Amino acid sequence: MKKVAIVMGSDSDLMIMKETAEVLEEFAVEYRLTVISAHRTPGVAENFAKNAVGDGYQVIIAGAGKAAHLAGILAAYTTLPVIGVPIKTSSLGGADSLYSVVQMPAGVPVATVALDGAKNAAILAVQMLALAEPELREQLAEYKTNMARKVQKTAAELEEKGYNKYLADRRSSN
Repeated sequence: MKKVAIVMGSDSDLMIMKETAEVLEEFAVEYRLTVISAHRTPGVAENFAKNAVGDGYQVIIAGAGKAAHLAGILAAYTTLPVIGVPIKTSSLGGADSLYSVVQMPAGVPVATVALDGAKNAAILAVQMLALAEPELREQLAEYKTNMARKVQKTAAELEEKGYNKYLADRRSSN
């Protein structure tokens, strides 16, 4: 059963929103990835949100740019938690997307991550699911431990090499 719905306003958001799918795959969380436009297909958005609980979803992640109303529209029609991913835009640098996602009226909450924060949206969804799933809690703990190890490894390498050699090695590996 698909637990997370990943919805984006258009396929131009896919390069960012694919990161959400990748994280969910890492945690073996089933999802559906689709495109629904809050403005071009508002009826589809309404029906999707109204049926999300019955369809077995537990969390909705909605990514959109520009007048990014998708997360808010979905949140208006469901009792599920909705996580909004504002997508950075070329016209206003993403400020328009961020404000559209984060400035929700009382009673219609949307949890909002950073601009292009698709990975964090997926991790937040996994944390929500982990409230009822101990195995996901264990995976999250391991994930965070691995992040800490990577930082410690980087720190040790930087201290050992010095910043000039460290940066030179990084440039040559890219």
